[in-house]
Amino acid sequence: FSISTYNKMWTDAQKDLDIQLQREREEFLQPEKDHVKAFKMLAASYIKYMQIFRNLEAAHDQLIHWQKRTVIRQVLDGVIGRILEIKKEMVELENSEFHYIDNILEDLKLLPEDIEVPIPRYFIKEKLEALQQREKILDQILLDAGLQTQKPVKAMTFEEAIKMIQVAERARQGRCRAAFMKQIYLEEKRERQTKLQVQMGPSPDDAATCIQKVWRGYIQRKKTEKMREEEMIFLGMSLPPHLKAMSISQMHAGQVNALQGEVQERHEEVCIKDKLRETEGLDIKETLQDQIGQCFIECRHIIGKFPDYPTEEAGGSMAILSQKTPEQVAAELAAKREMALQKKAQKGKTEKEEGKEKPKAKKPQKTGKKEEEEGWKMAPSNFLSIMEEGNSQYKAVWQNRDEGRDFLQDHDPELIKEEKREEVEEEIRVQVDELMQQKLENLRLAVDGEKSNKQKKGRKSEKEREGRRMSNVMFLVRRTIDSLYRELVEEGLLIKAKTVNLSDYVGEYSYLGTTLRQVDIEPMPSLADVRQLIALYGILPLGSQTVHEKAPLVKALLLAGPTGVGKKTLVHAICTETGANLFNLSASNIAGKYPGKNGLQMMLHMVLKVAKQLQPSVVWIGDTEKVFSKAAPKAEEEMNPKRLEKILPKFLKALKAQDRVLLVGTTNRPFDANLKPFCKVYQKIILIPRPDYASRFGKYFNQVLWKHIILQNGGAITNLLNISCLAKVSDGFTQGRIVRAVQAVLSELRLLQMTRKPLRTAEFMTSLARQDPVYKEEEETFK
Repeated sequence: FSISTYNKMWTDAQKDLDIQLQREREEFLQPEKDHVKAFKMLAASYIKYMQIFRNLEAAHDQLIHWQKRTVIRQVLDGVIGRILEIKKEMVELENSEFHYIDNILEDLKLLPEDIEVPIPRYFIKEKLEALQQREKILDQILLDAGLQTQKPVKAMTFEEAIKMIQVAERARQGRCRAAFMKQIYLEEKRERQTKLQVQMGPSPDDAATCIQKVWRGYIQRKKTEKMREEEMIFLGMSLPPHLKAMSISQMHAGQVNALQGEVQERHEEVCIKDKLRETEGLDIKETLQDQIGQCFIECRHIIGKFPDYPTEEAGGSMAILSQKTPEQVAAELAAKREMALQKKAQKGKTEKEEGKEKPKAKKPQKTGKKEEEEGWKMAPSNFLSIMEEGNSQYKAVWQNRDEGRDFLQDHDPELIKEEKREEVEEEIRVQVDELMQQKLENLRLAVDGEKSNKQKKGRKSEKEREGRRMSNVMFLVRRTIDSLYRELVEEGLLIKAKTVNLSDYVGEYSYLGTTLRQVDIEPMPSLADVRQLIALYGILPLGSQTVHEKAPLVKALLLAGPTGVGKKTLVHAICTETGANLFNLSASNIAGKYPGKNGLQMMLHMVLKVAKQLQPSVVWIGDTEKVFSKAAPKAEEEMNPKRLEKILPKFLKALKAQDRVLLVGTTNRPFDANLKPFCKVYQKIILIPRPDYASRFGKYFNQVLWKHIILQNGGAITNLLNISCLAKVSDGFTQGRIVRAVQAVLSELRLLQMTRKPLRTAEFMTSLARQDPVYKEEEETFK
């Protein structure tokens, strides 16, 4: 059932992609003067590609058929890249990183969750073993350096173990004895009370009335609670009981997902390749020998002598077989000579004309004006060809494929044979080349009486190669990546990232963005917008090599916002979702390490080398405004925070499109920095505001910040805890302050009292009052 479901999901995604590609050919090729209309076109395409992305990612993760997953992966990378290209165009049109498209979502009858950026699970799944191994090595280095303490495993002697068991057993017996004595005491007390009642003689009617009164009160309270729960479920304010508890089907799905990764990795490439070599190897070898031999004879017949055998660099026998006939080769050579002569003649003419007409014409400016008059036009894409290729491959191979007999749905042996046949042919071709080269020499000796000079040339090239290898030995005598990695960990420059998912950064979507803009009020971005930008600029390019190389390149990212909004959490989330290394180059962390200009250059060279070799990597600079500060305070002069200022642009220049390395700066006082060099280093600046009411409480109970934090810290939510009231009161407080307030209340002692004494609203309000909020003046400064 699940396989057919995800196959259908893939089919639907491919249909939508086909329609979208057709639309791109029709709409985006024509210039558009109206910027509002252009933005709507881009936003609609962005939403559609996001839906396709979600379906393709789900199908890629759940399907077991690894050949299908290969095709989906190609299209998936193309769709991700196209989303990033469209996002770049939207930013350039609006001059803002944040976009408010709630009106377009309303027209398309979609929810904000539909444009939430999904994080592809293959980012981590494909390199899970390497990441686990790296984590073990990192833990061991930290342990050896004394930077991480291991929980002591207490070794216990036999006598100590017996004593502990005896103590536990005596305590158990004591508890049993106390319970037994209590039972005897209660029985005696009951007997005394019954004797007194018999002597006094109470009326049975009074006793029955008392029992009825207690029972009716109990029943009524239960009915009221049940009615209140039903009303809350009807209003959508709480979940029904069957959704709160994890069902058996959900548990079964979790077990299936755990086993799925193992099944996805199983395939029979090696076995099929060996079988092909056994069954078809001899036929391929004979066919190649016959073809090459025929070429020799035809060439001798037309030219009058045997040809030289092409070298391995030229392609070997492939170069011979690609030539259809010797006559065609001779015709092609003659045509090339004529073309070369014509080019030389044209060059001579153009040089003379340029010499005469140099002082004239300033025409390029006019074309620029014309382009401006024409209006906005979509920039050329690096990913449309990838998507079209994947789409055509789907149509050719998978669209009308009959899969009724393929019960396992894990691989197609015939497709593997087609791929592996080429590899087998290439391997056999190398052997055939050696045989046919010897045969050619024998033919020359027997027919023409000539010796080939090929061997001497080959020997010379081999000697040259050996000389090059020997000269490169000196370059290879350098420090290994392992030693550099160890040194950076020991110095505290390479740190262990906390396990935080992007979904843990809870925040609701802003529903009033377009409405506010219509009355000329620029809305503050929501936490959902921030989460989306982190996924687009940080996670997606770092996770995929293809996307990073061809998408709009973002080398540096700045997260700016008040204290406690979750800037560091987002840095750790980028590392968790992509499996990236985390380098900490904050001014406080590098103070006193690698002193002097040469030391600083060496440190950055080491970081760059390890980051590139073990990519993806994130280089984090906390309190980055200190690096670009106008004047460092006296208290921080010893730290020398400005030492990175001049070298950071050079560090970014050294990063190329193929290097999955991202520089992330975090700051809670960006206005203290010298803005010109500051903004030159950080291409993308993301403002992270304090959470609004929607994020603190939210429409859906699974997205409540207060509830999320209370549950995360071991608390239990009951009807006595008014979360709506807490959300209203906490206006102006950041997530970090709310977390501190919750942790101050939920101590170990309070958690033990939870069953007897449920949490109340007043407890959190008292704790929250001790925290500092974000004042309006600071918020305006950030704006």
